[in-house]
Amino acid sequence: MTRHTLKVALLQETDRGSRAANLDAVEAGLRQAAAAGAELVLLQELHNGPYFCQHESVEVFDQAESIPGSGTARIGRLAGELQLVVVASLFERRTAGLYHNTAVVFDRSPAIAGTYRKMHIPDDPAFYEKFYFTPGDLGFQPIDTSVGRLGVLVCWDQWYPEAARLMALAGAELLLYPTAIGWDPNDAPPERDRQRDAWITVQRGHAIANGLPLLACNRTGHEADPSGVGAGIQFWGSSFVAGPQGEMLAQAGTDARELLLAEVDLARSEHVRRIWPFLRDRRIDAYEDLLRRFRD
Repeated sequence: MTRHTLKVALLQETDRGSRAANLDAVEAGLRQAAAAGAELVLLQELHNGPYFCQHESVEVFDQAESIPGSGTARIGRLAGELQLVVVASLFERRTAGLYHNTAVVFDRSPAIAGTYRKMHIPDDPAFYEKFYFTPGDLGFQPIDTSVGRLGVLVCWDQWYPEAARLMALAGAELLLYPTAIGWDPNDAPPERDRQRDAWITVQRGHAIANGLPLLACNRTGHEADPSGVGAGIQFWGSSFVAGPQGEMLAQAGTDARELLLAEVDLARSEHVRRIWPFLRDRRIDAYEDLLRRFRD
């Protein structure tokens, strides 16, 4: 029997102050999502702790964890117990001196169904990720699950149309983005609006250009800069689910914890791609310059 609709949940959370408290909040959210009938749950980026990339500190590497490990074991156990497909996001310790920002997928089982290592790594004020994360080496490969082929990407990846396109070309049926993004509290309101609107718009564009539903789960709340140099980050929440024409199916608020639920019509991608056949009309014979950094 062909699946047509899928109930999804996005767990928009704040940092609760400790790994244990954050994992307790994740467990509570997964149980609430399952009780509401969700089958797929997307968690925010680096959900086990604070967004530590506001400063550079070698002590932070102590927070990284092996995959599989204790963090994946707890979430995997819940995925099996609650019969959920769960997309988690962890600071991975691959070996001493080699760390990744890694998404892990569970398919109604404690076993790991697949992983994705963040490919695009930013290095900007308050987002010093290149100090911590090695760029991913698993490519843009969707992960097969009982609810479909998931094109999982992570945060900074969401600004790159190439990433979404490559996931679509590899057969992804949904695009998913665990995220940690927000405002500098010193930014003026018009600049804040421009940044948040751009973030939403570019991802809706990925949904449209590829004819796929898209889920983006962001964190919320203010997190101080541990170094005391910056003003911290006010994460803007706004987690959302968009359909294959970029239509907004559900959206969370900017400043509160929230379990966002939505119904996704998986059959619409087939219909939309028939009336907007972007993949058919791609000029793959003329795109060689996309492999260049810049055309001088």
